[in-house]
Amino acid sequence: MGGMNYTVVDSKRLATAEIYGKTLVELGEKDKRVVALTADLAKSTKIGDFKEKFPDRFFNVGIAEQNLFGIAAGMAKAGLIPFISTFSVFASLRATDQLHTDICYQNVNVKIIGTHSGTSYGQAGSTHHAIEDIAVVRSLVNLKVIVPADGIETANAVRAAYATDGPVYIRINRGFDQTVYADENYGFELGKGVLMNDGNDITVIANGSCVFQAVQAAKILEHDYGIHARIINLHTIKPIDKEIILKAAEDTRRIITVEDHTVLGGLGTAVGEVILEHGRACAFKKLGLNDCFSAIGFHEDLMHINGIDTDSIVKNAVDMMKHAHVVEITAEGKTTKALKFDDRNFEAEIDWTDEV
Repeated sequence: MGGMNYTVVDSKRLATAEIYGKTLVELGEKDKRVVALTADLAKSTKIGDFKEKFPDRFFNVGIAEQNLFGIAAGMAKAGLIPFISTFSVFASLRATDQLHTDICYQNVNVKIIGTHSGTSYGQAGSTHHAIEDIAVVRSLVNLKVIVPADGIETANAVRAAYATDGPVYIRINRGFDQTVYADENYGFELGKGVLMNDGNDITVIANGSCVFQAVQAAKILEHDYGIHARIINLHTIKPIDKEIILKAAEDTRRIITVEDHTVLGGLGTAVGEVILEHGRACAFKKLGLNDCFSAIGFHEDLMHINGIDTDSIVKNAVDMMKHAHVVEITAEGKTTKALKFDDRNFEAEIDWTDEV
């Protein structure tokens, strides 16, 4: 598979959606079966690059998302490979019936790219915040779900979707995401999480825009608190990487999930299901929107308000570490108090008047 036709330096200036648009053009040049469809959002979702290159393979159905999904299903049945591009909130809610019945039930080869996901279109208000989409789409039969961390990973996700038969939902943001990867060659594989930072004290599992926040948090935790955090980018929600989750639960006994989404039904719920189904015991915390709508504002501000930014991850990780078990250790007739972390005992100077 060929590389992108722009450099990493260029990619830092491109919105994630723009990289998606350029990757789609790349696929269109290789395969004439690739077609692109939108519901009057070609400019906003950056699929306009495909329109300029292949005007006869680009279709704008107008502001009618239900028709958009139905038409794409018909094209797939005719042997084409349709890429739908619309806002995540419309793809997952407004056209749910067509996604369920026309696409998933028939298991047709349609790729859905939901842009402006989470609270990334923050200033547009609650009607444009896609905070329930993962909960909806991951419950649909036959549908694979990918949440890339940055533009580089979006390119890999789009290529993986093209190479995978059947429906795929890719969730990307609106704006200029922080760069997580230096290049595309870090080992992206559909259904496999990526270890971003190793550690045995606590695990933070994130996806999308929260991956960068988690990586930054790991640096602070190690430098300021001596806490070694394992960071996992779980870019594929379905099929989920059970192995990497269970290993983290066994190795660290503490897991925090972070997502730009409601805590009901999303990444945190998916990770929790794996842990419970396999009988693993660990401290567990989900960071996300707590059964509420978000405030309106810029994305970086909303991440802080909703408790999914770097500072929030650090605070919750430190709090989880503090709530270890307090035990007494007797050796050579002397009894001391210590914090018990799984099978490891660390003596510590602690103000025992404080809750631990």
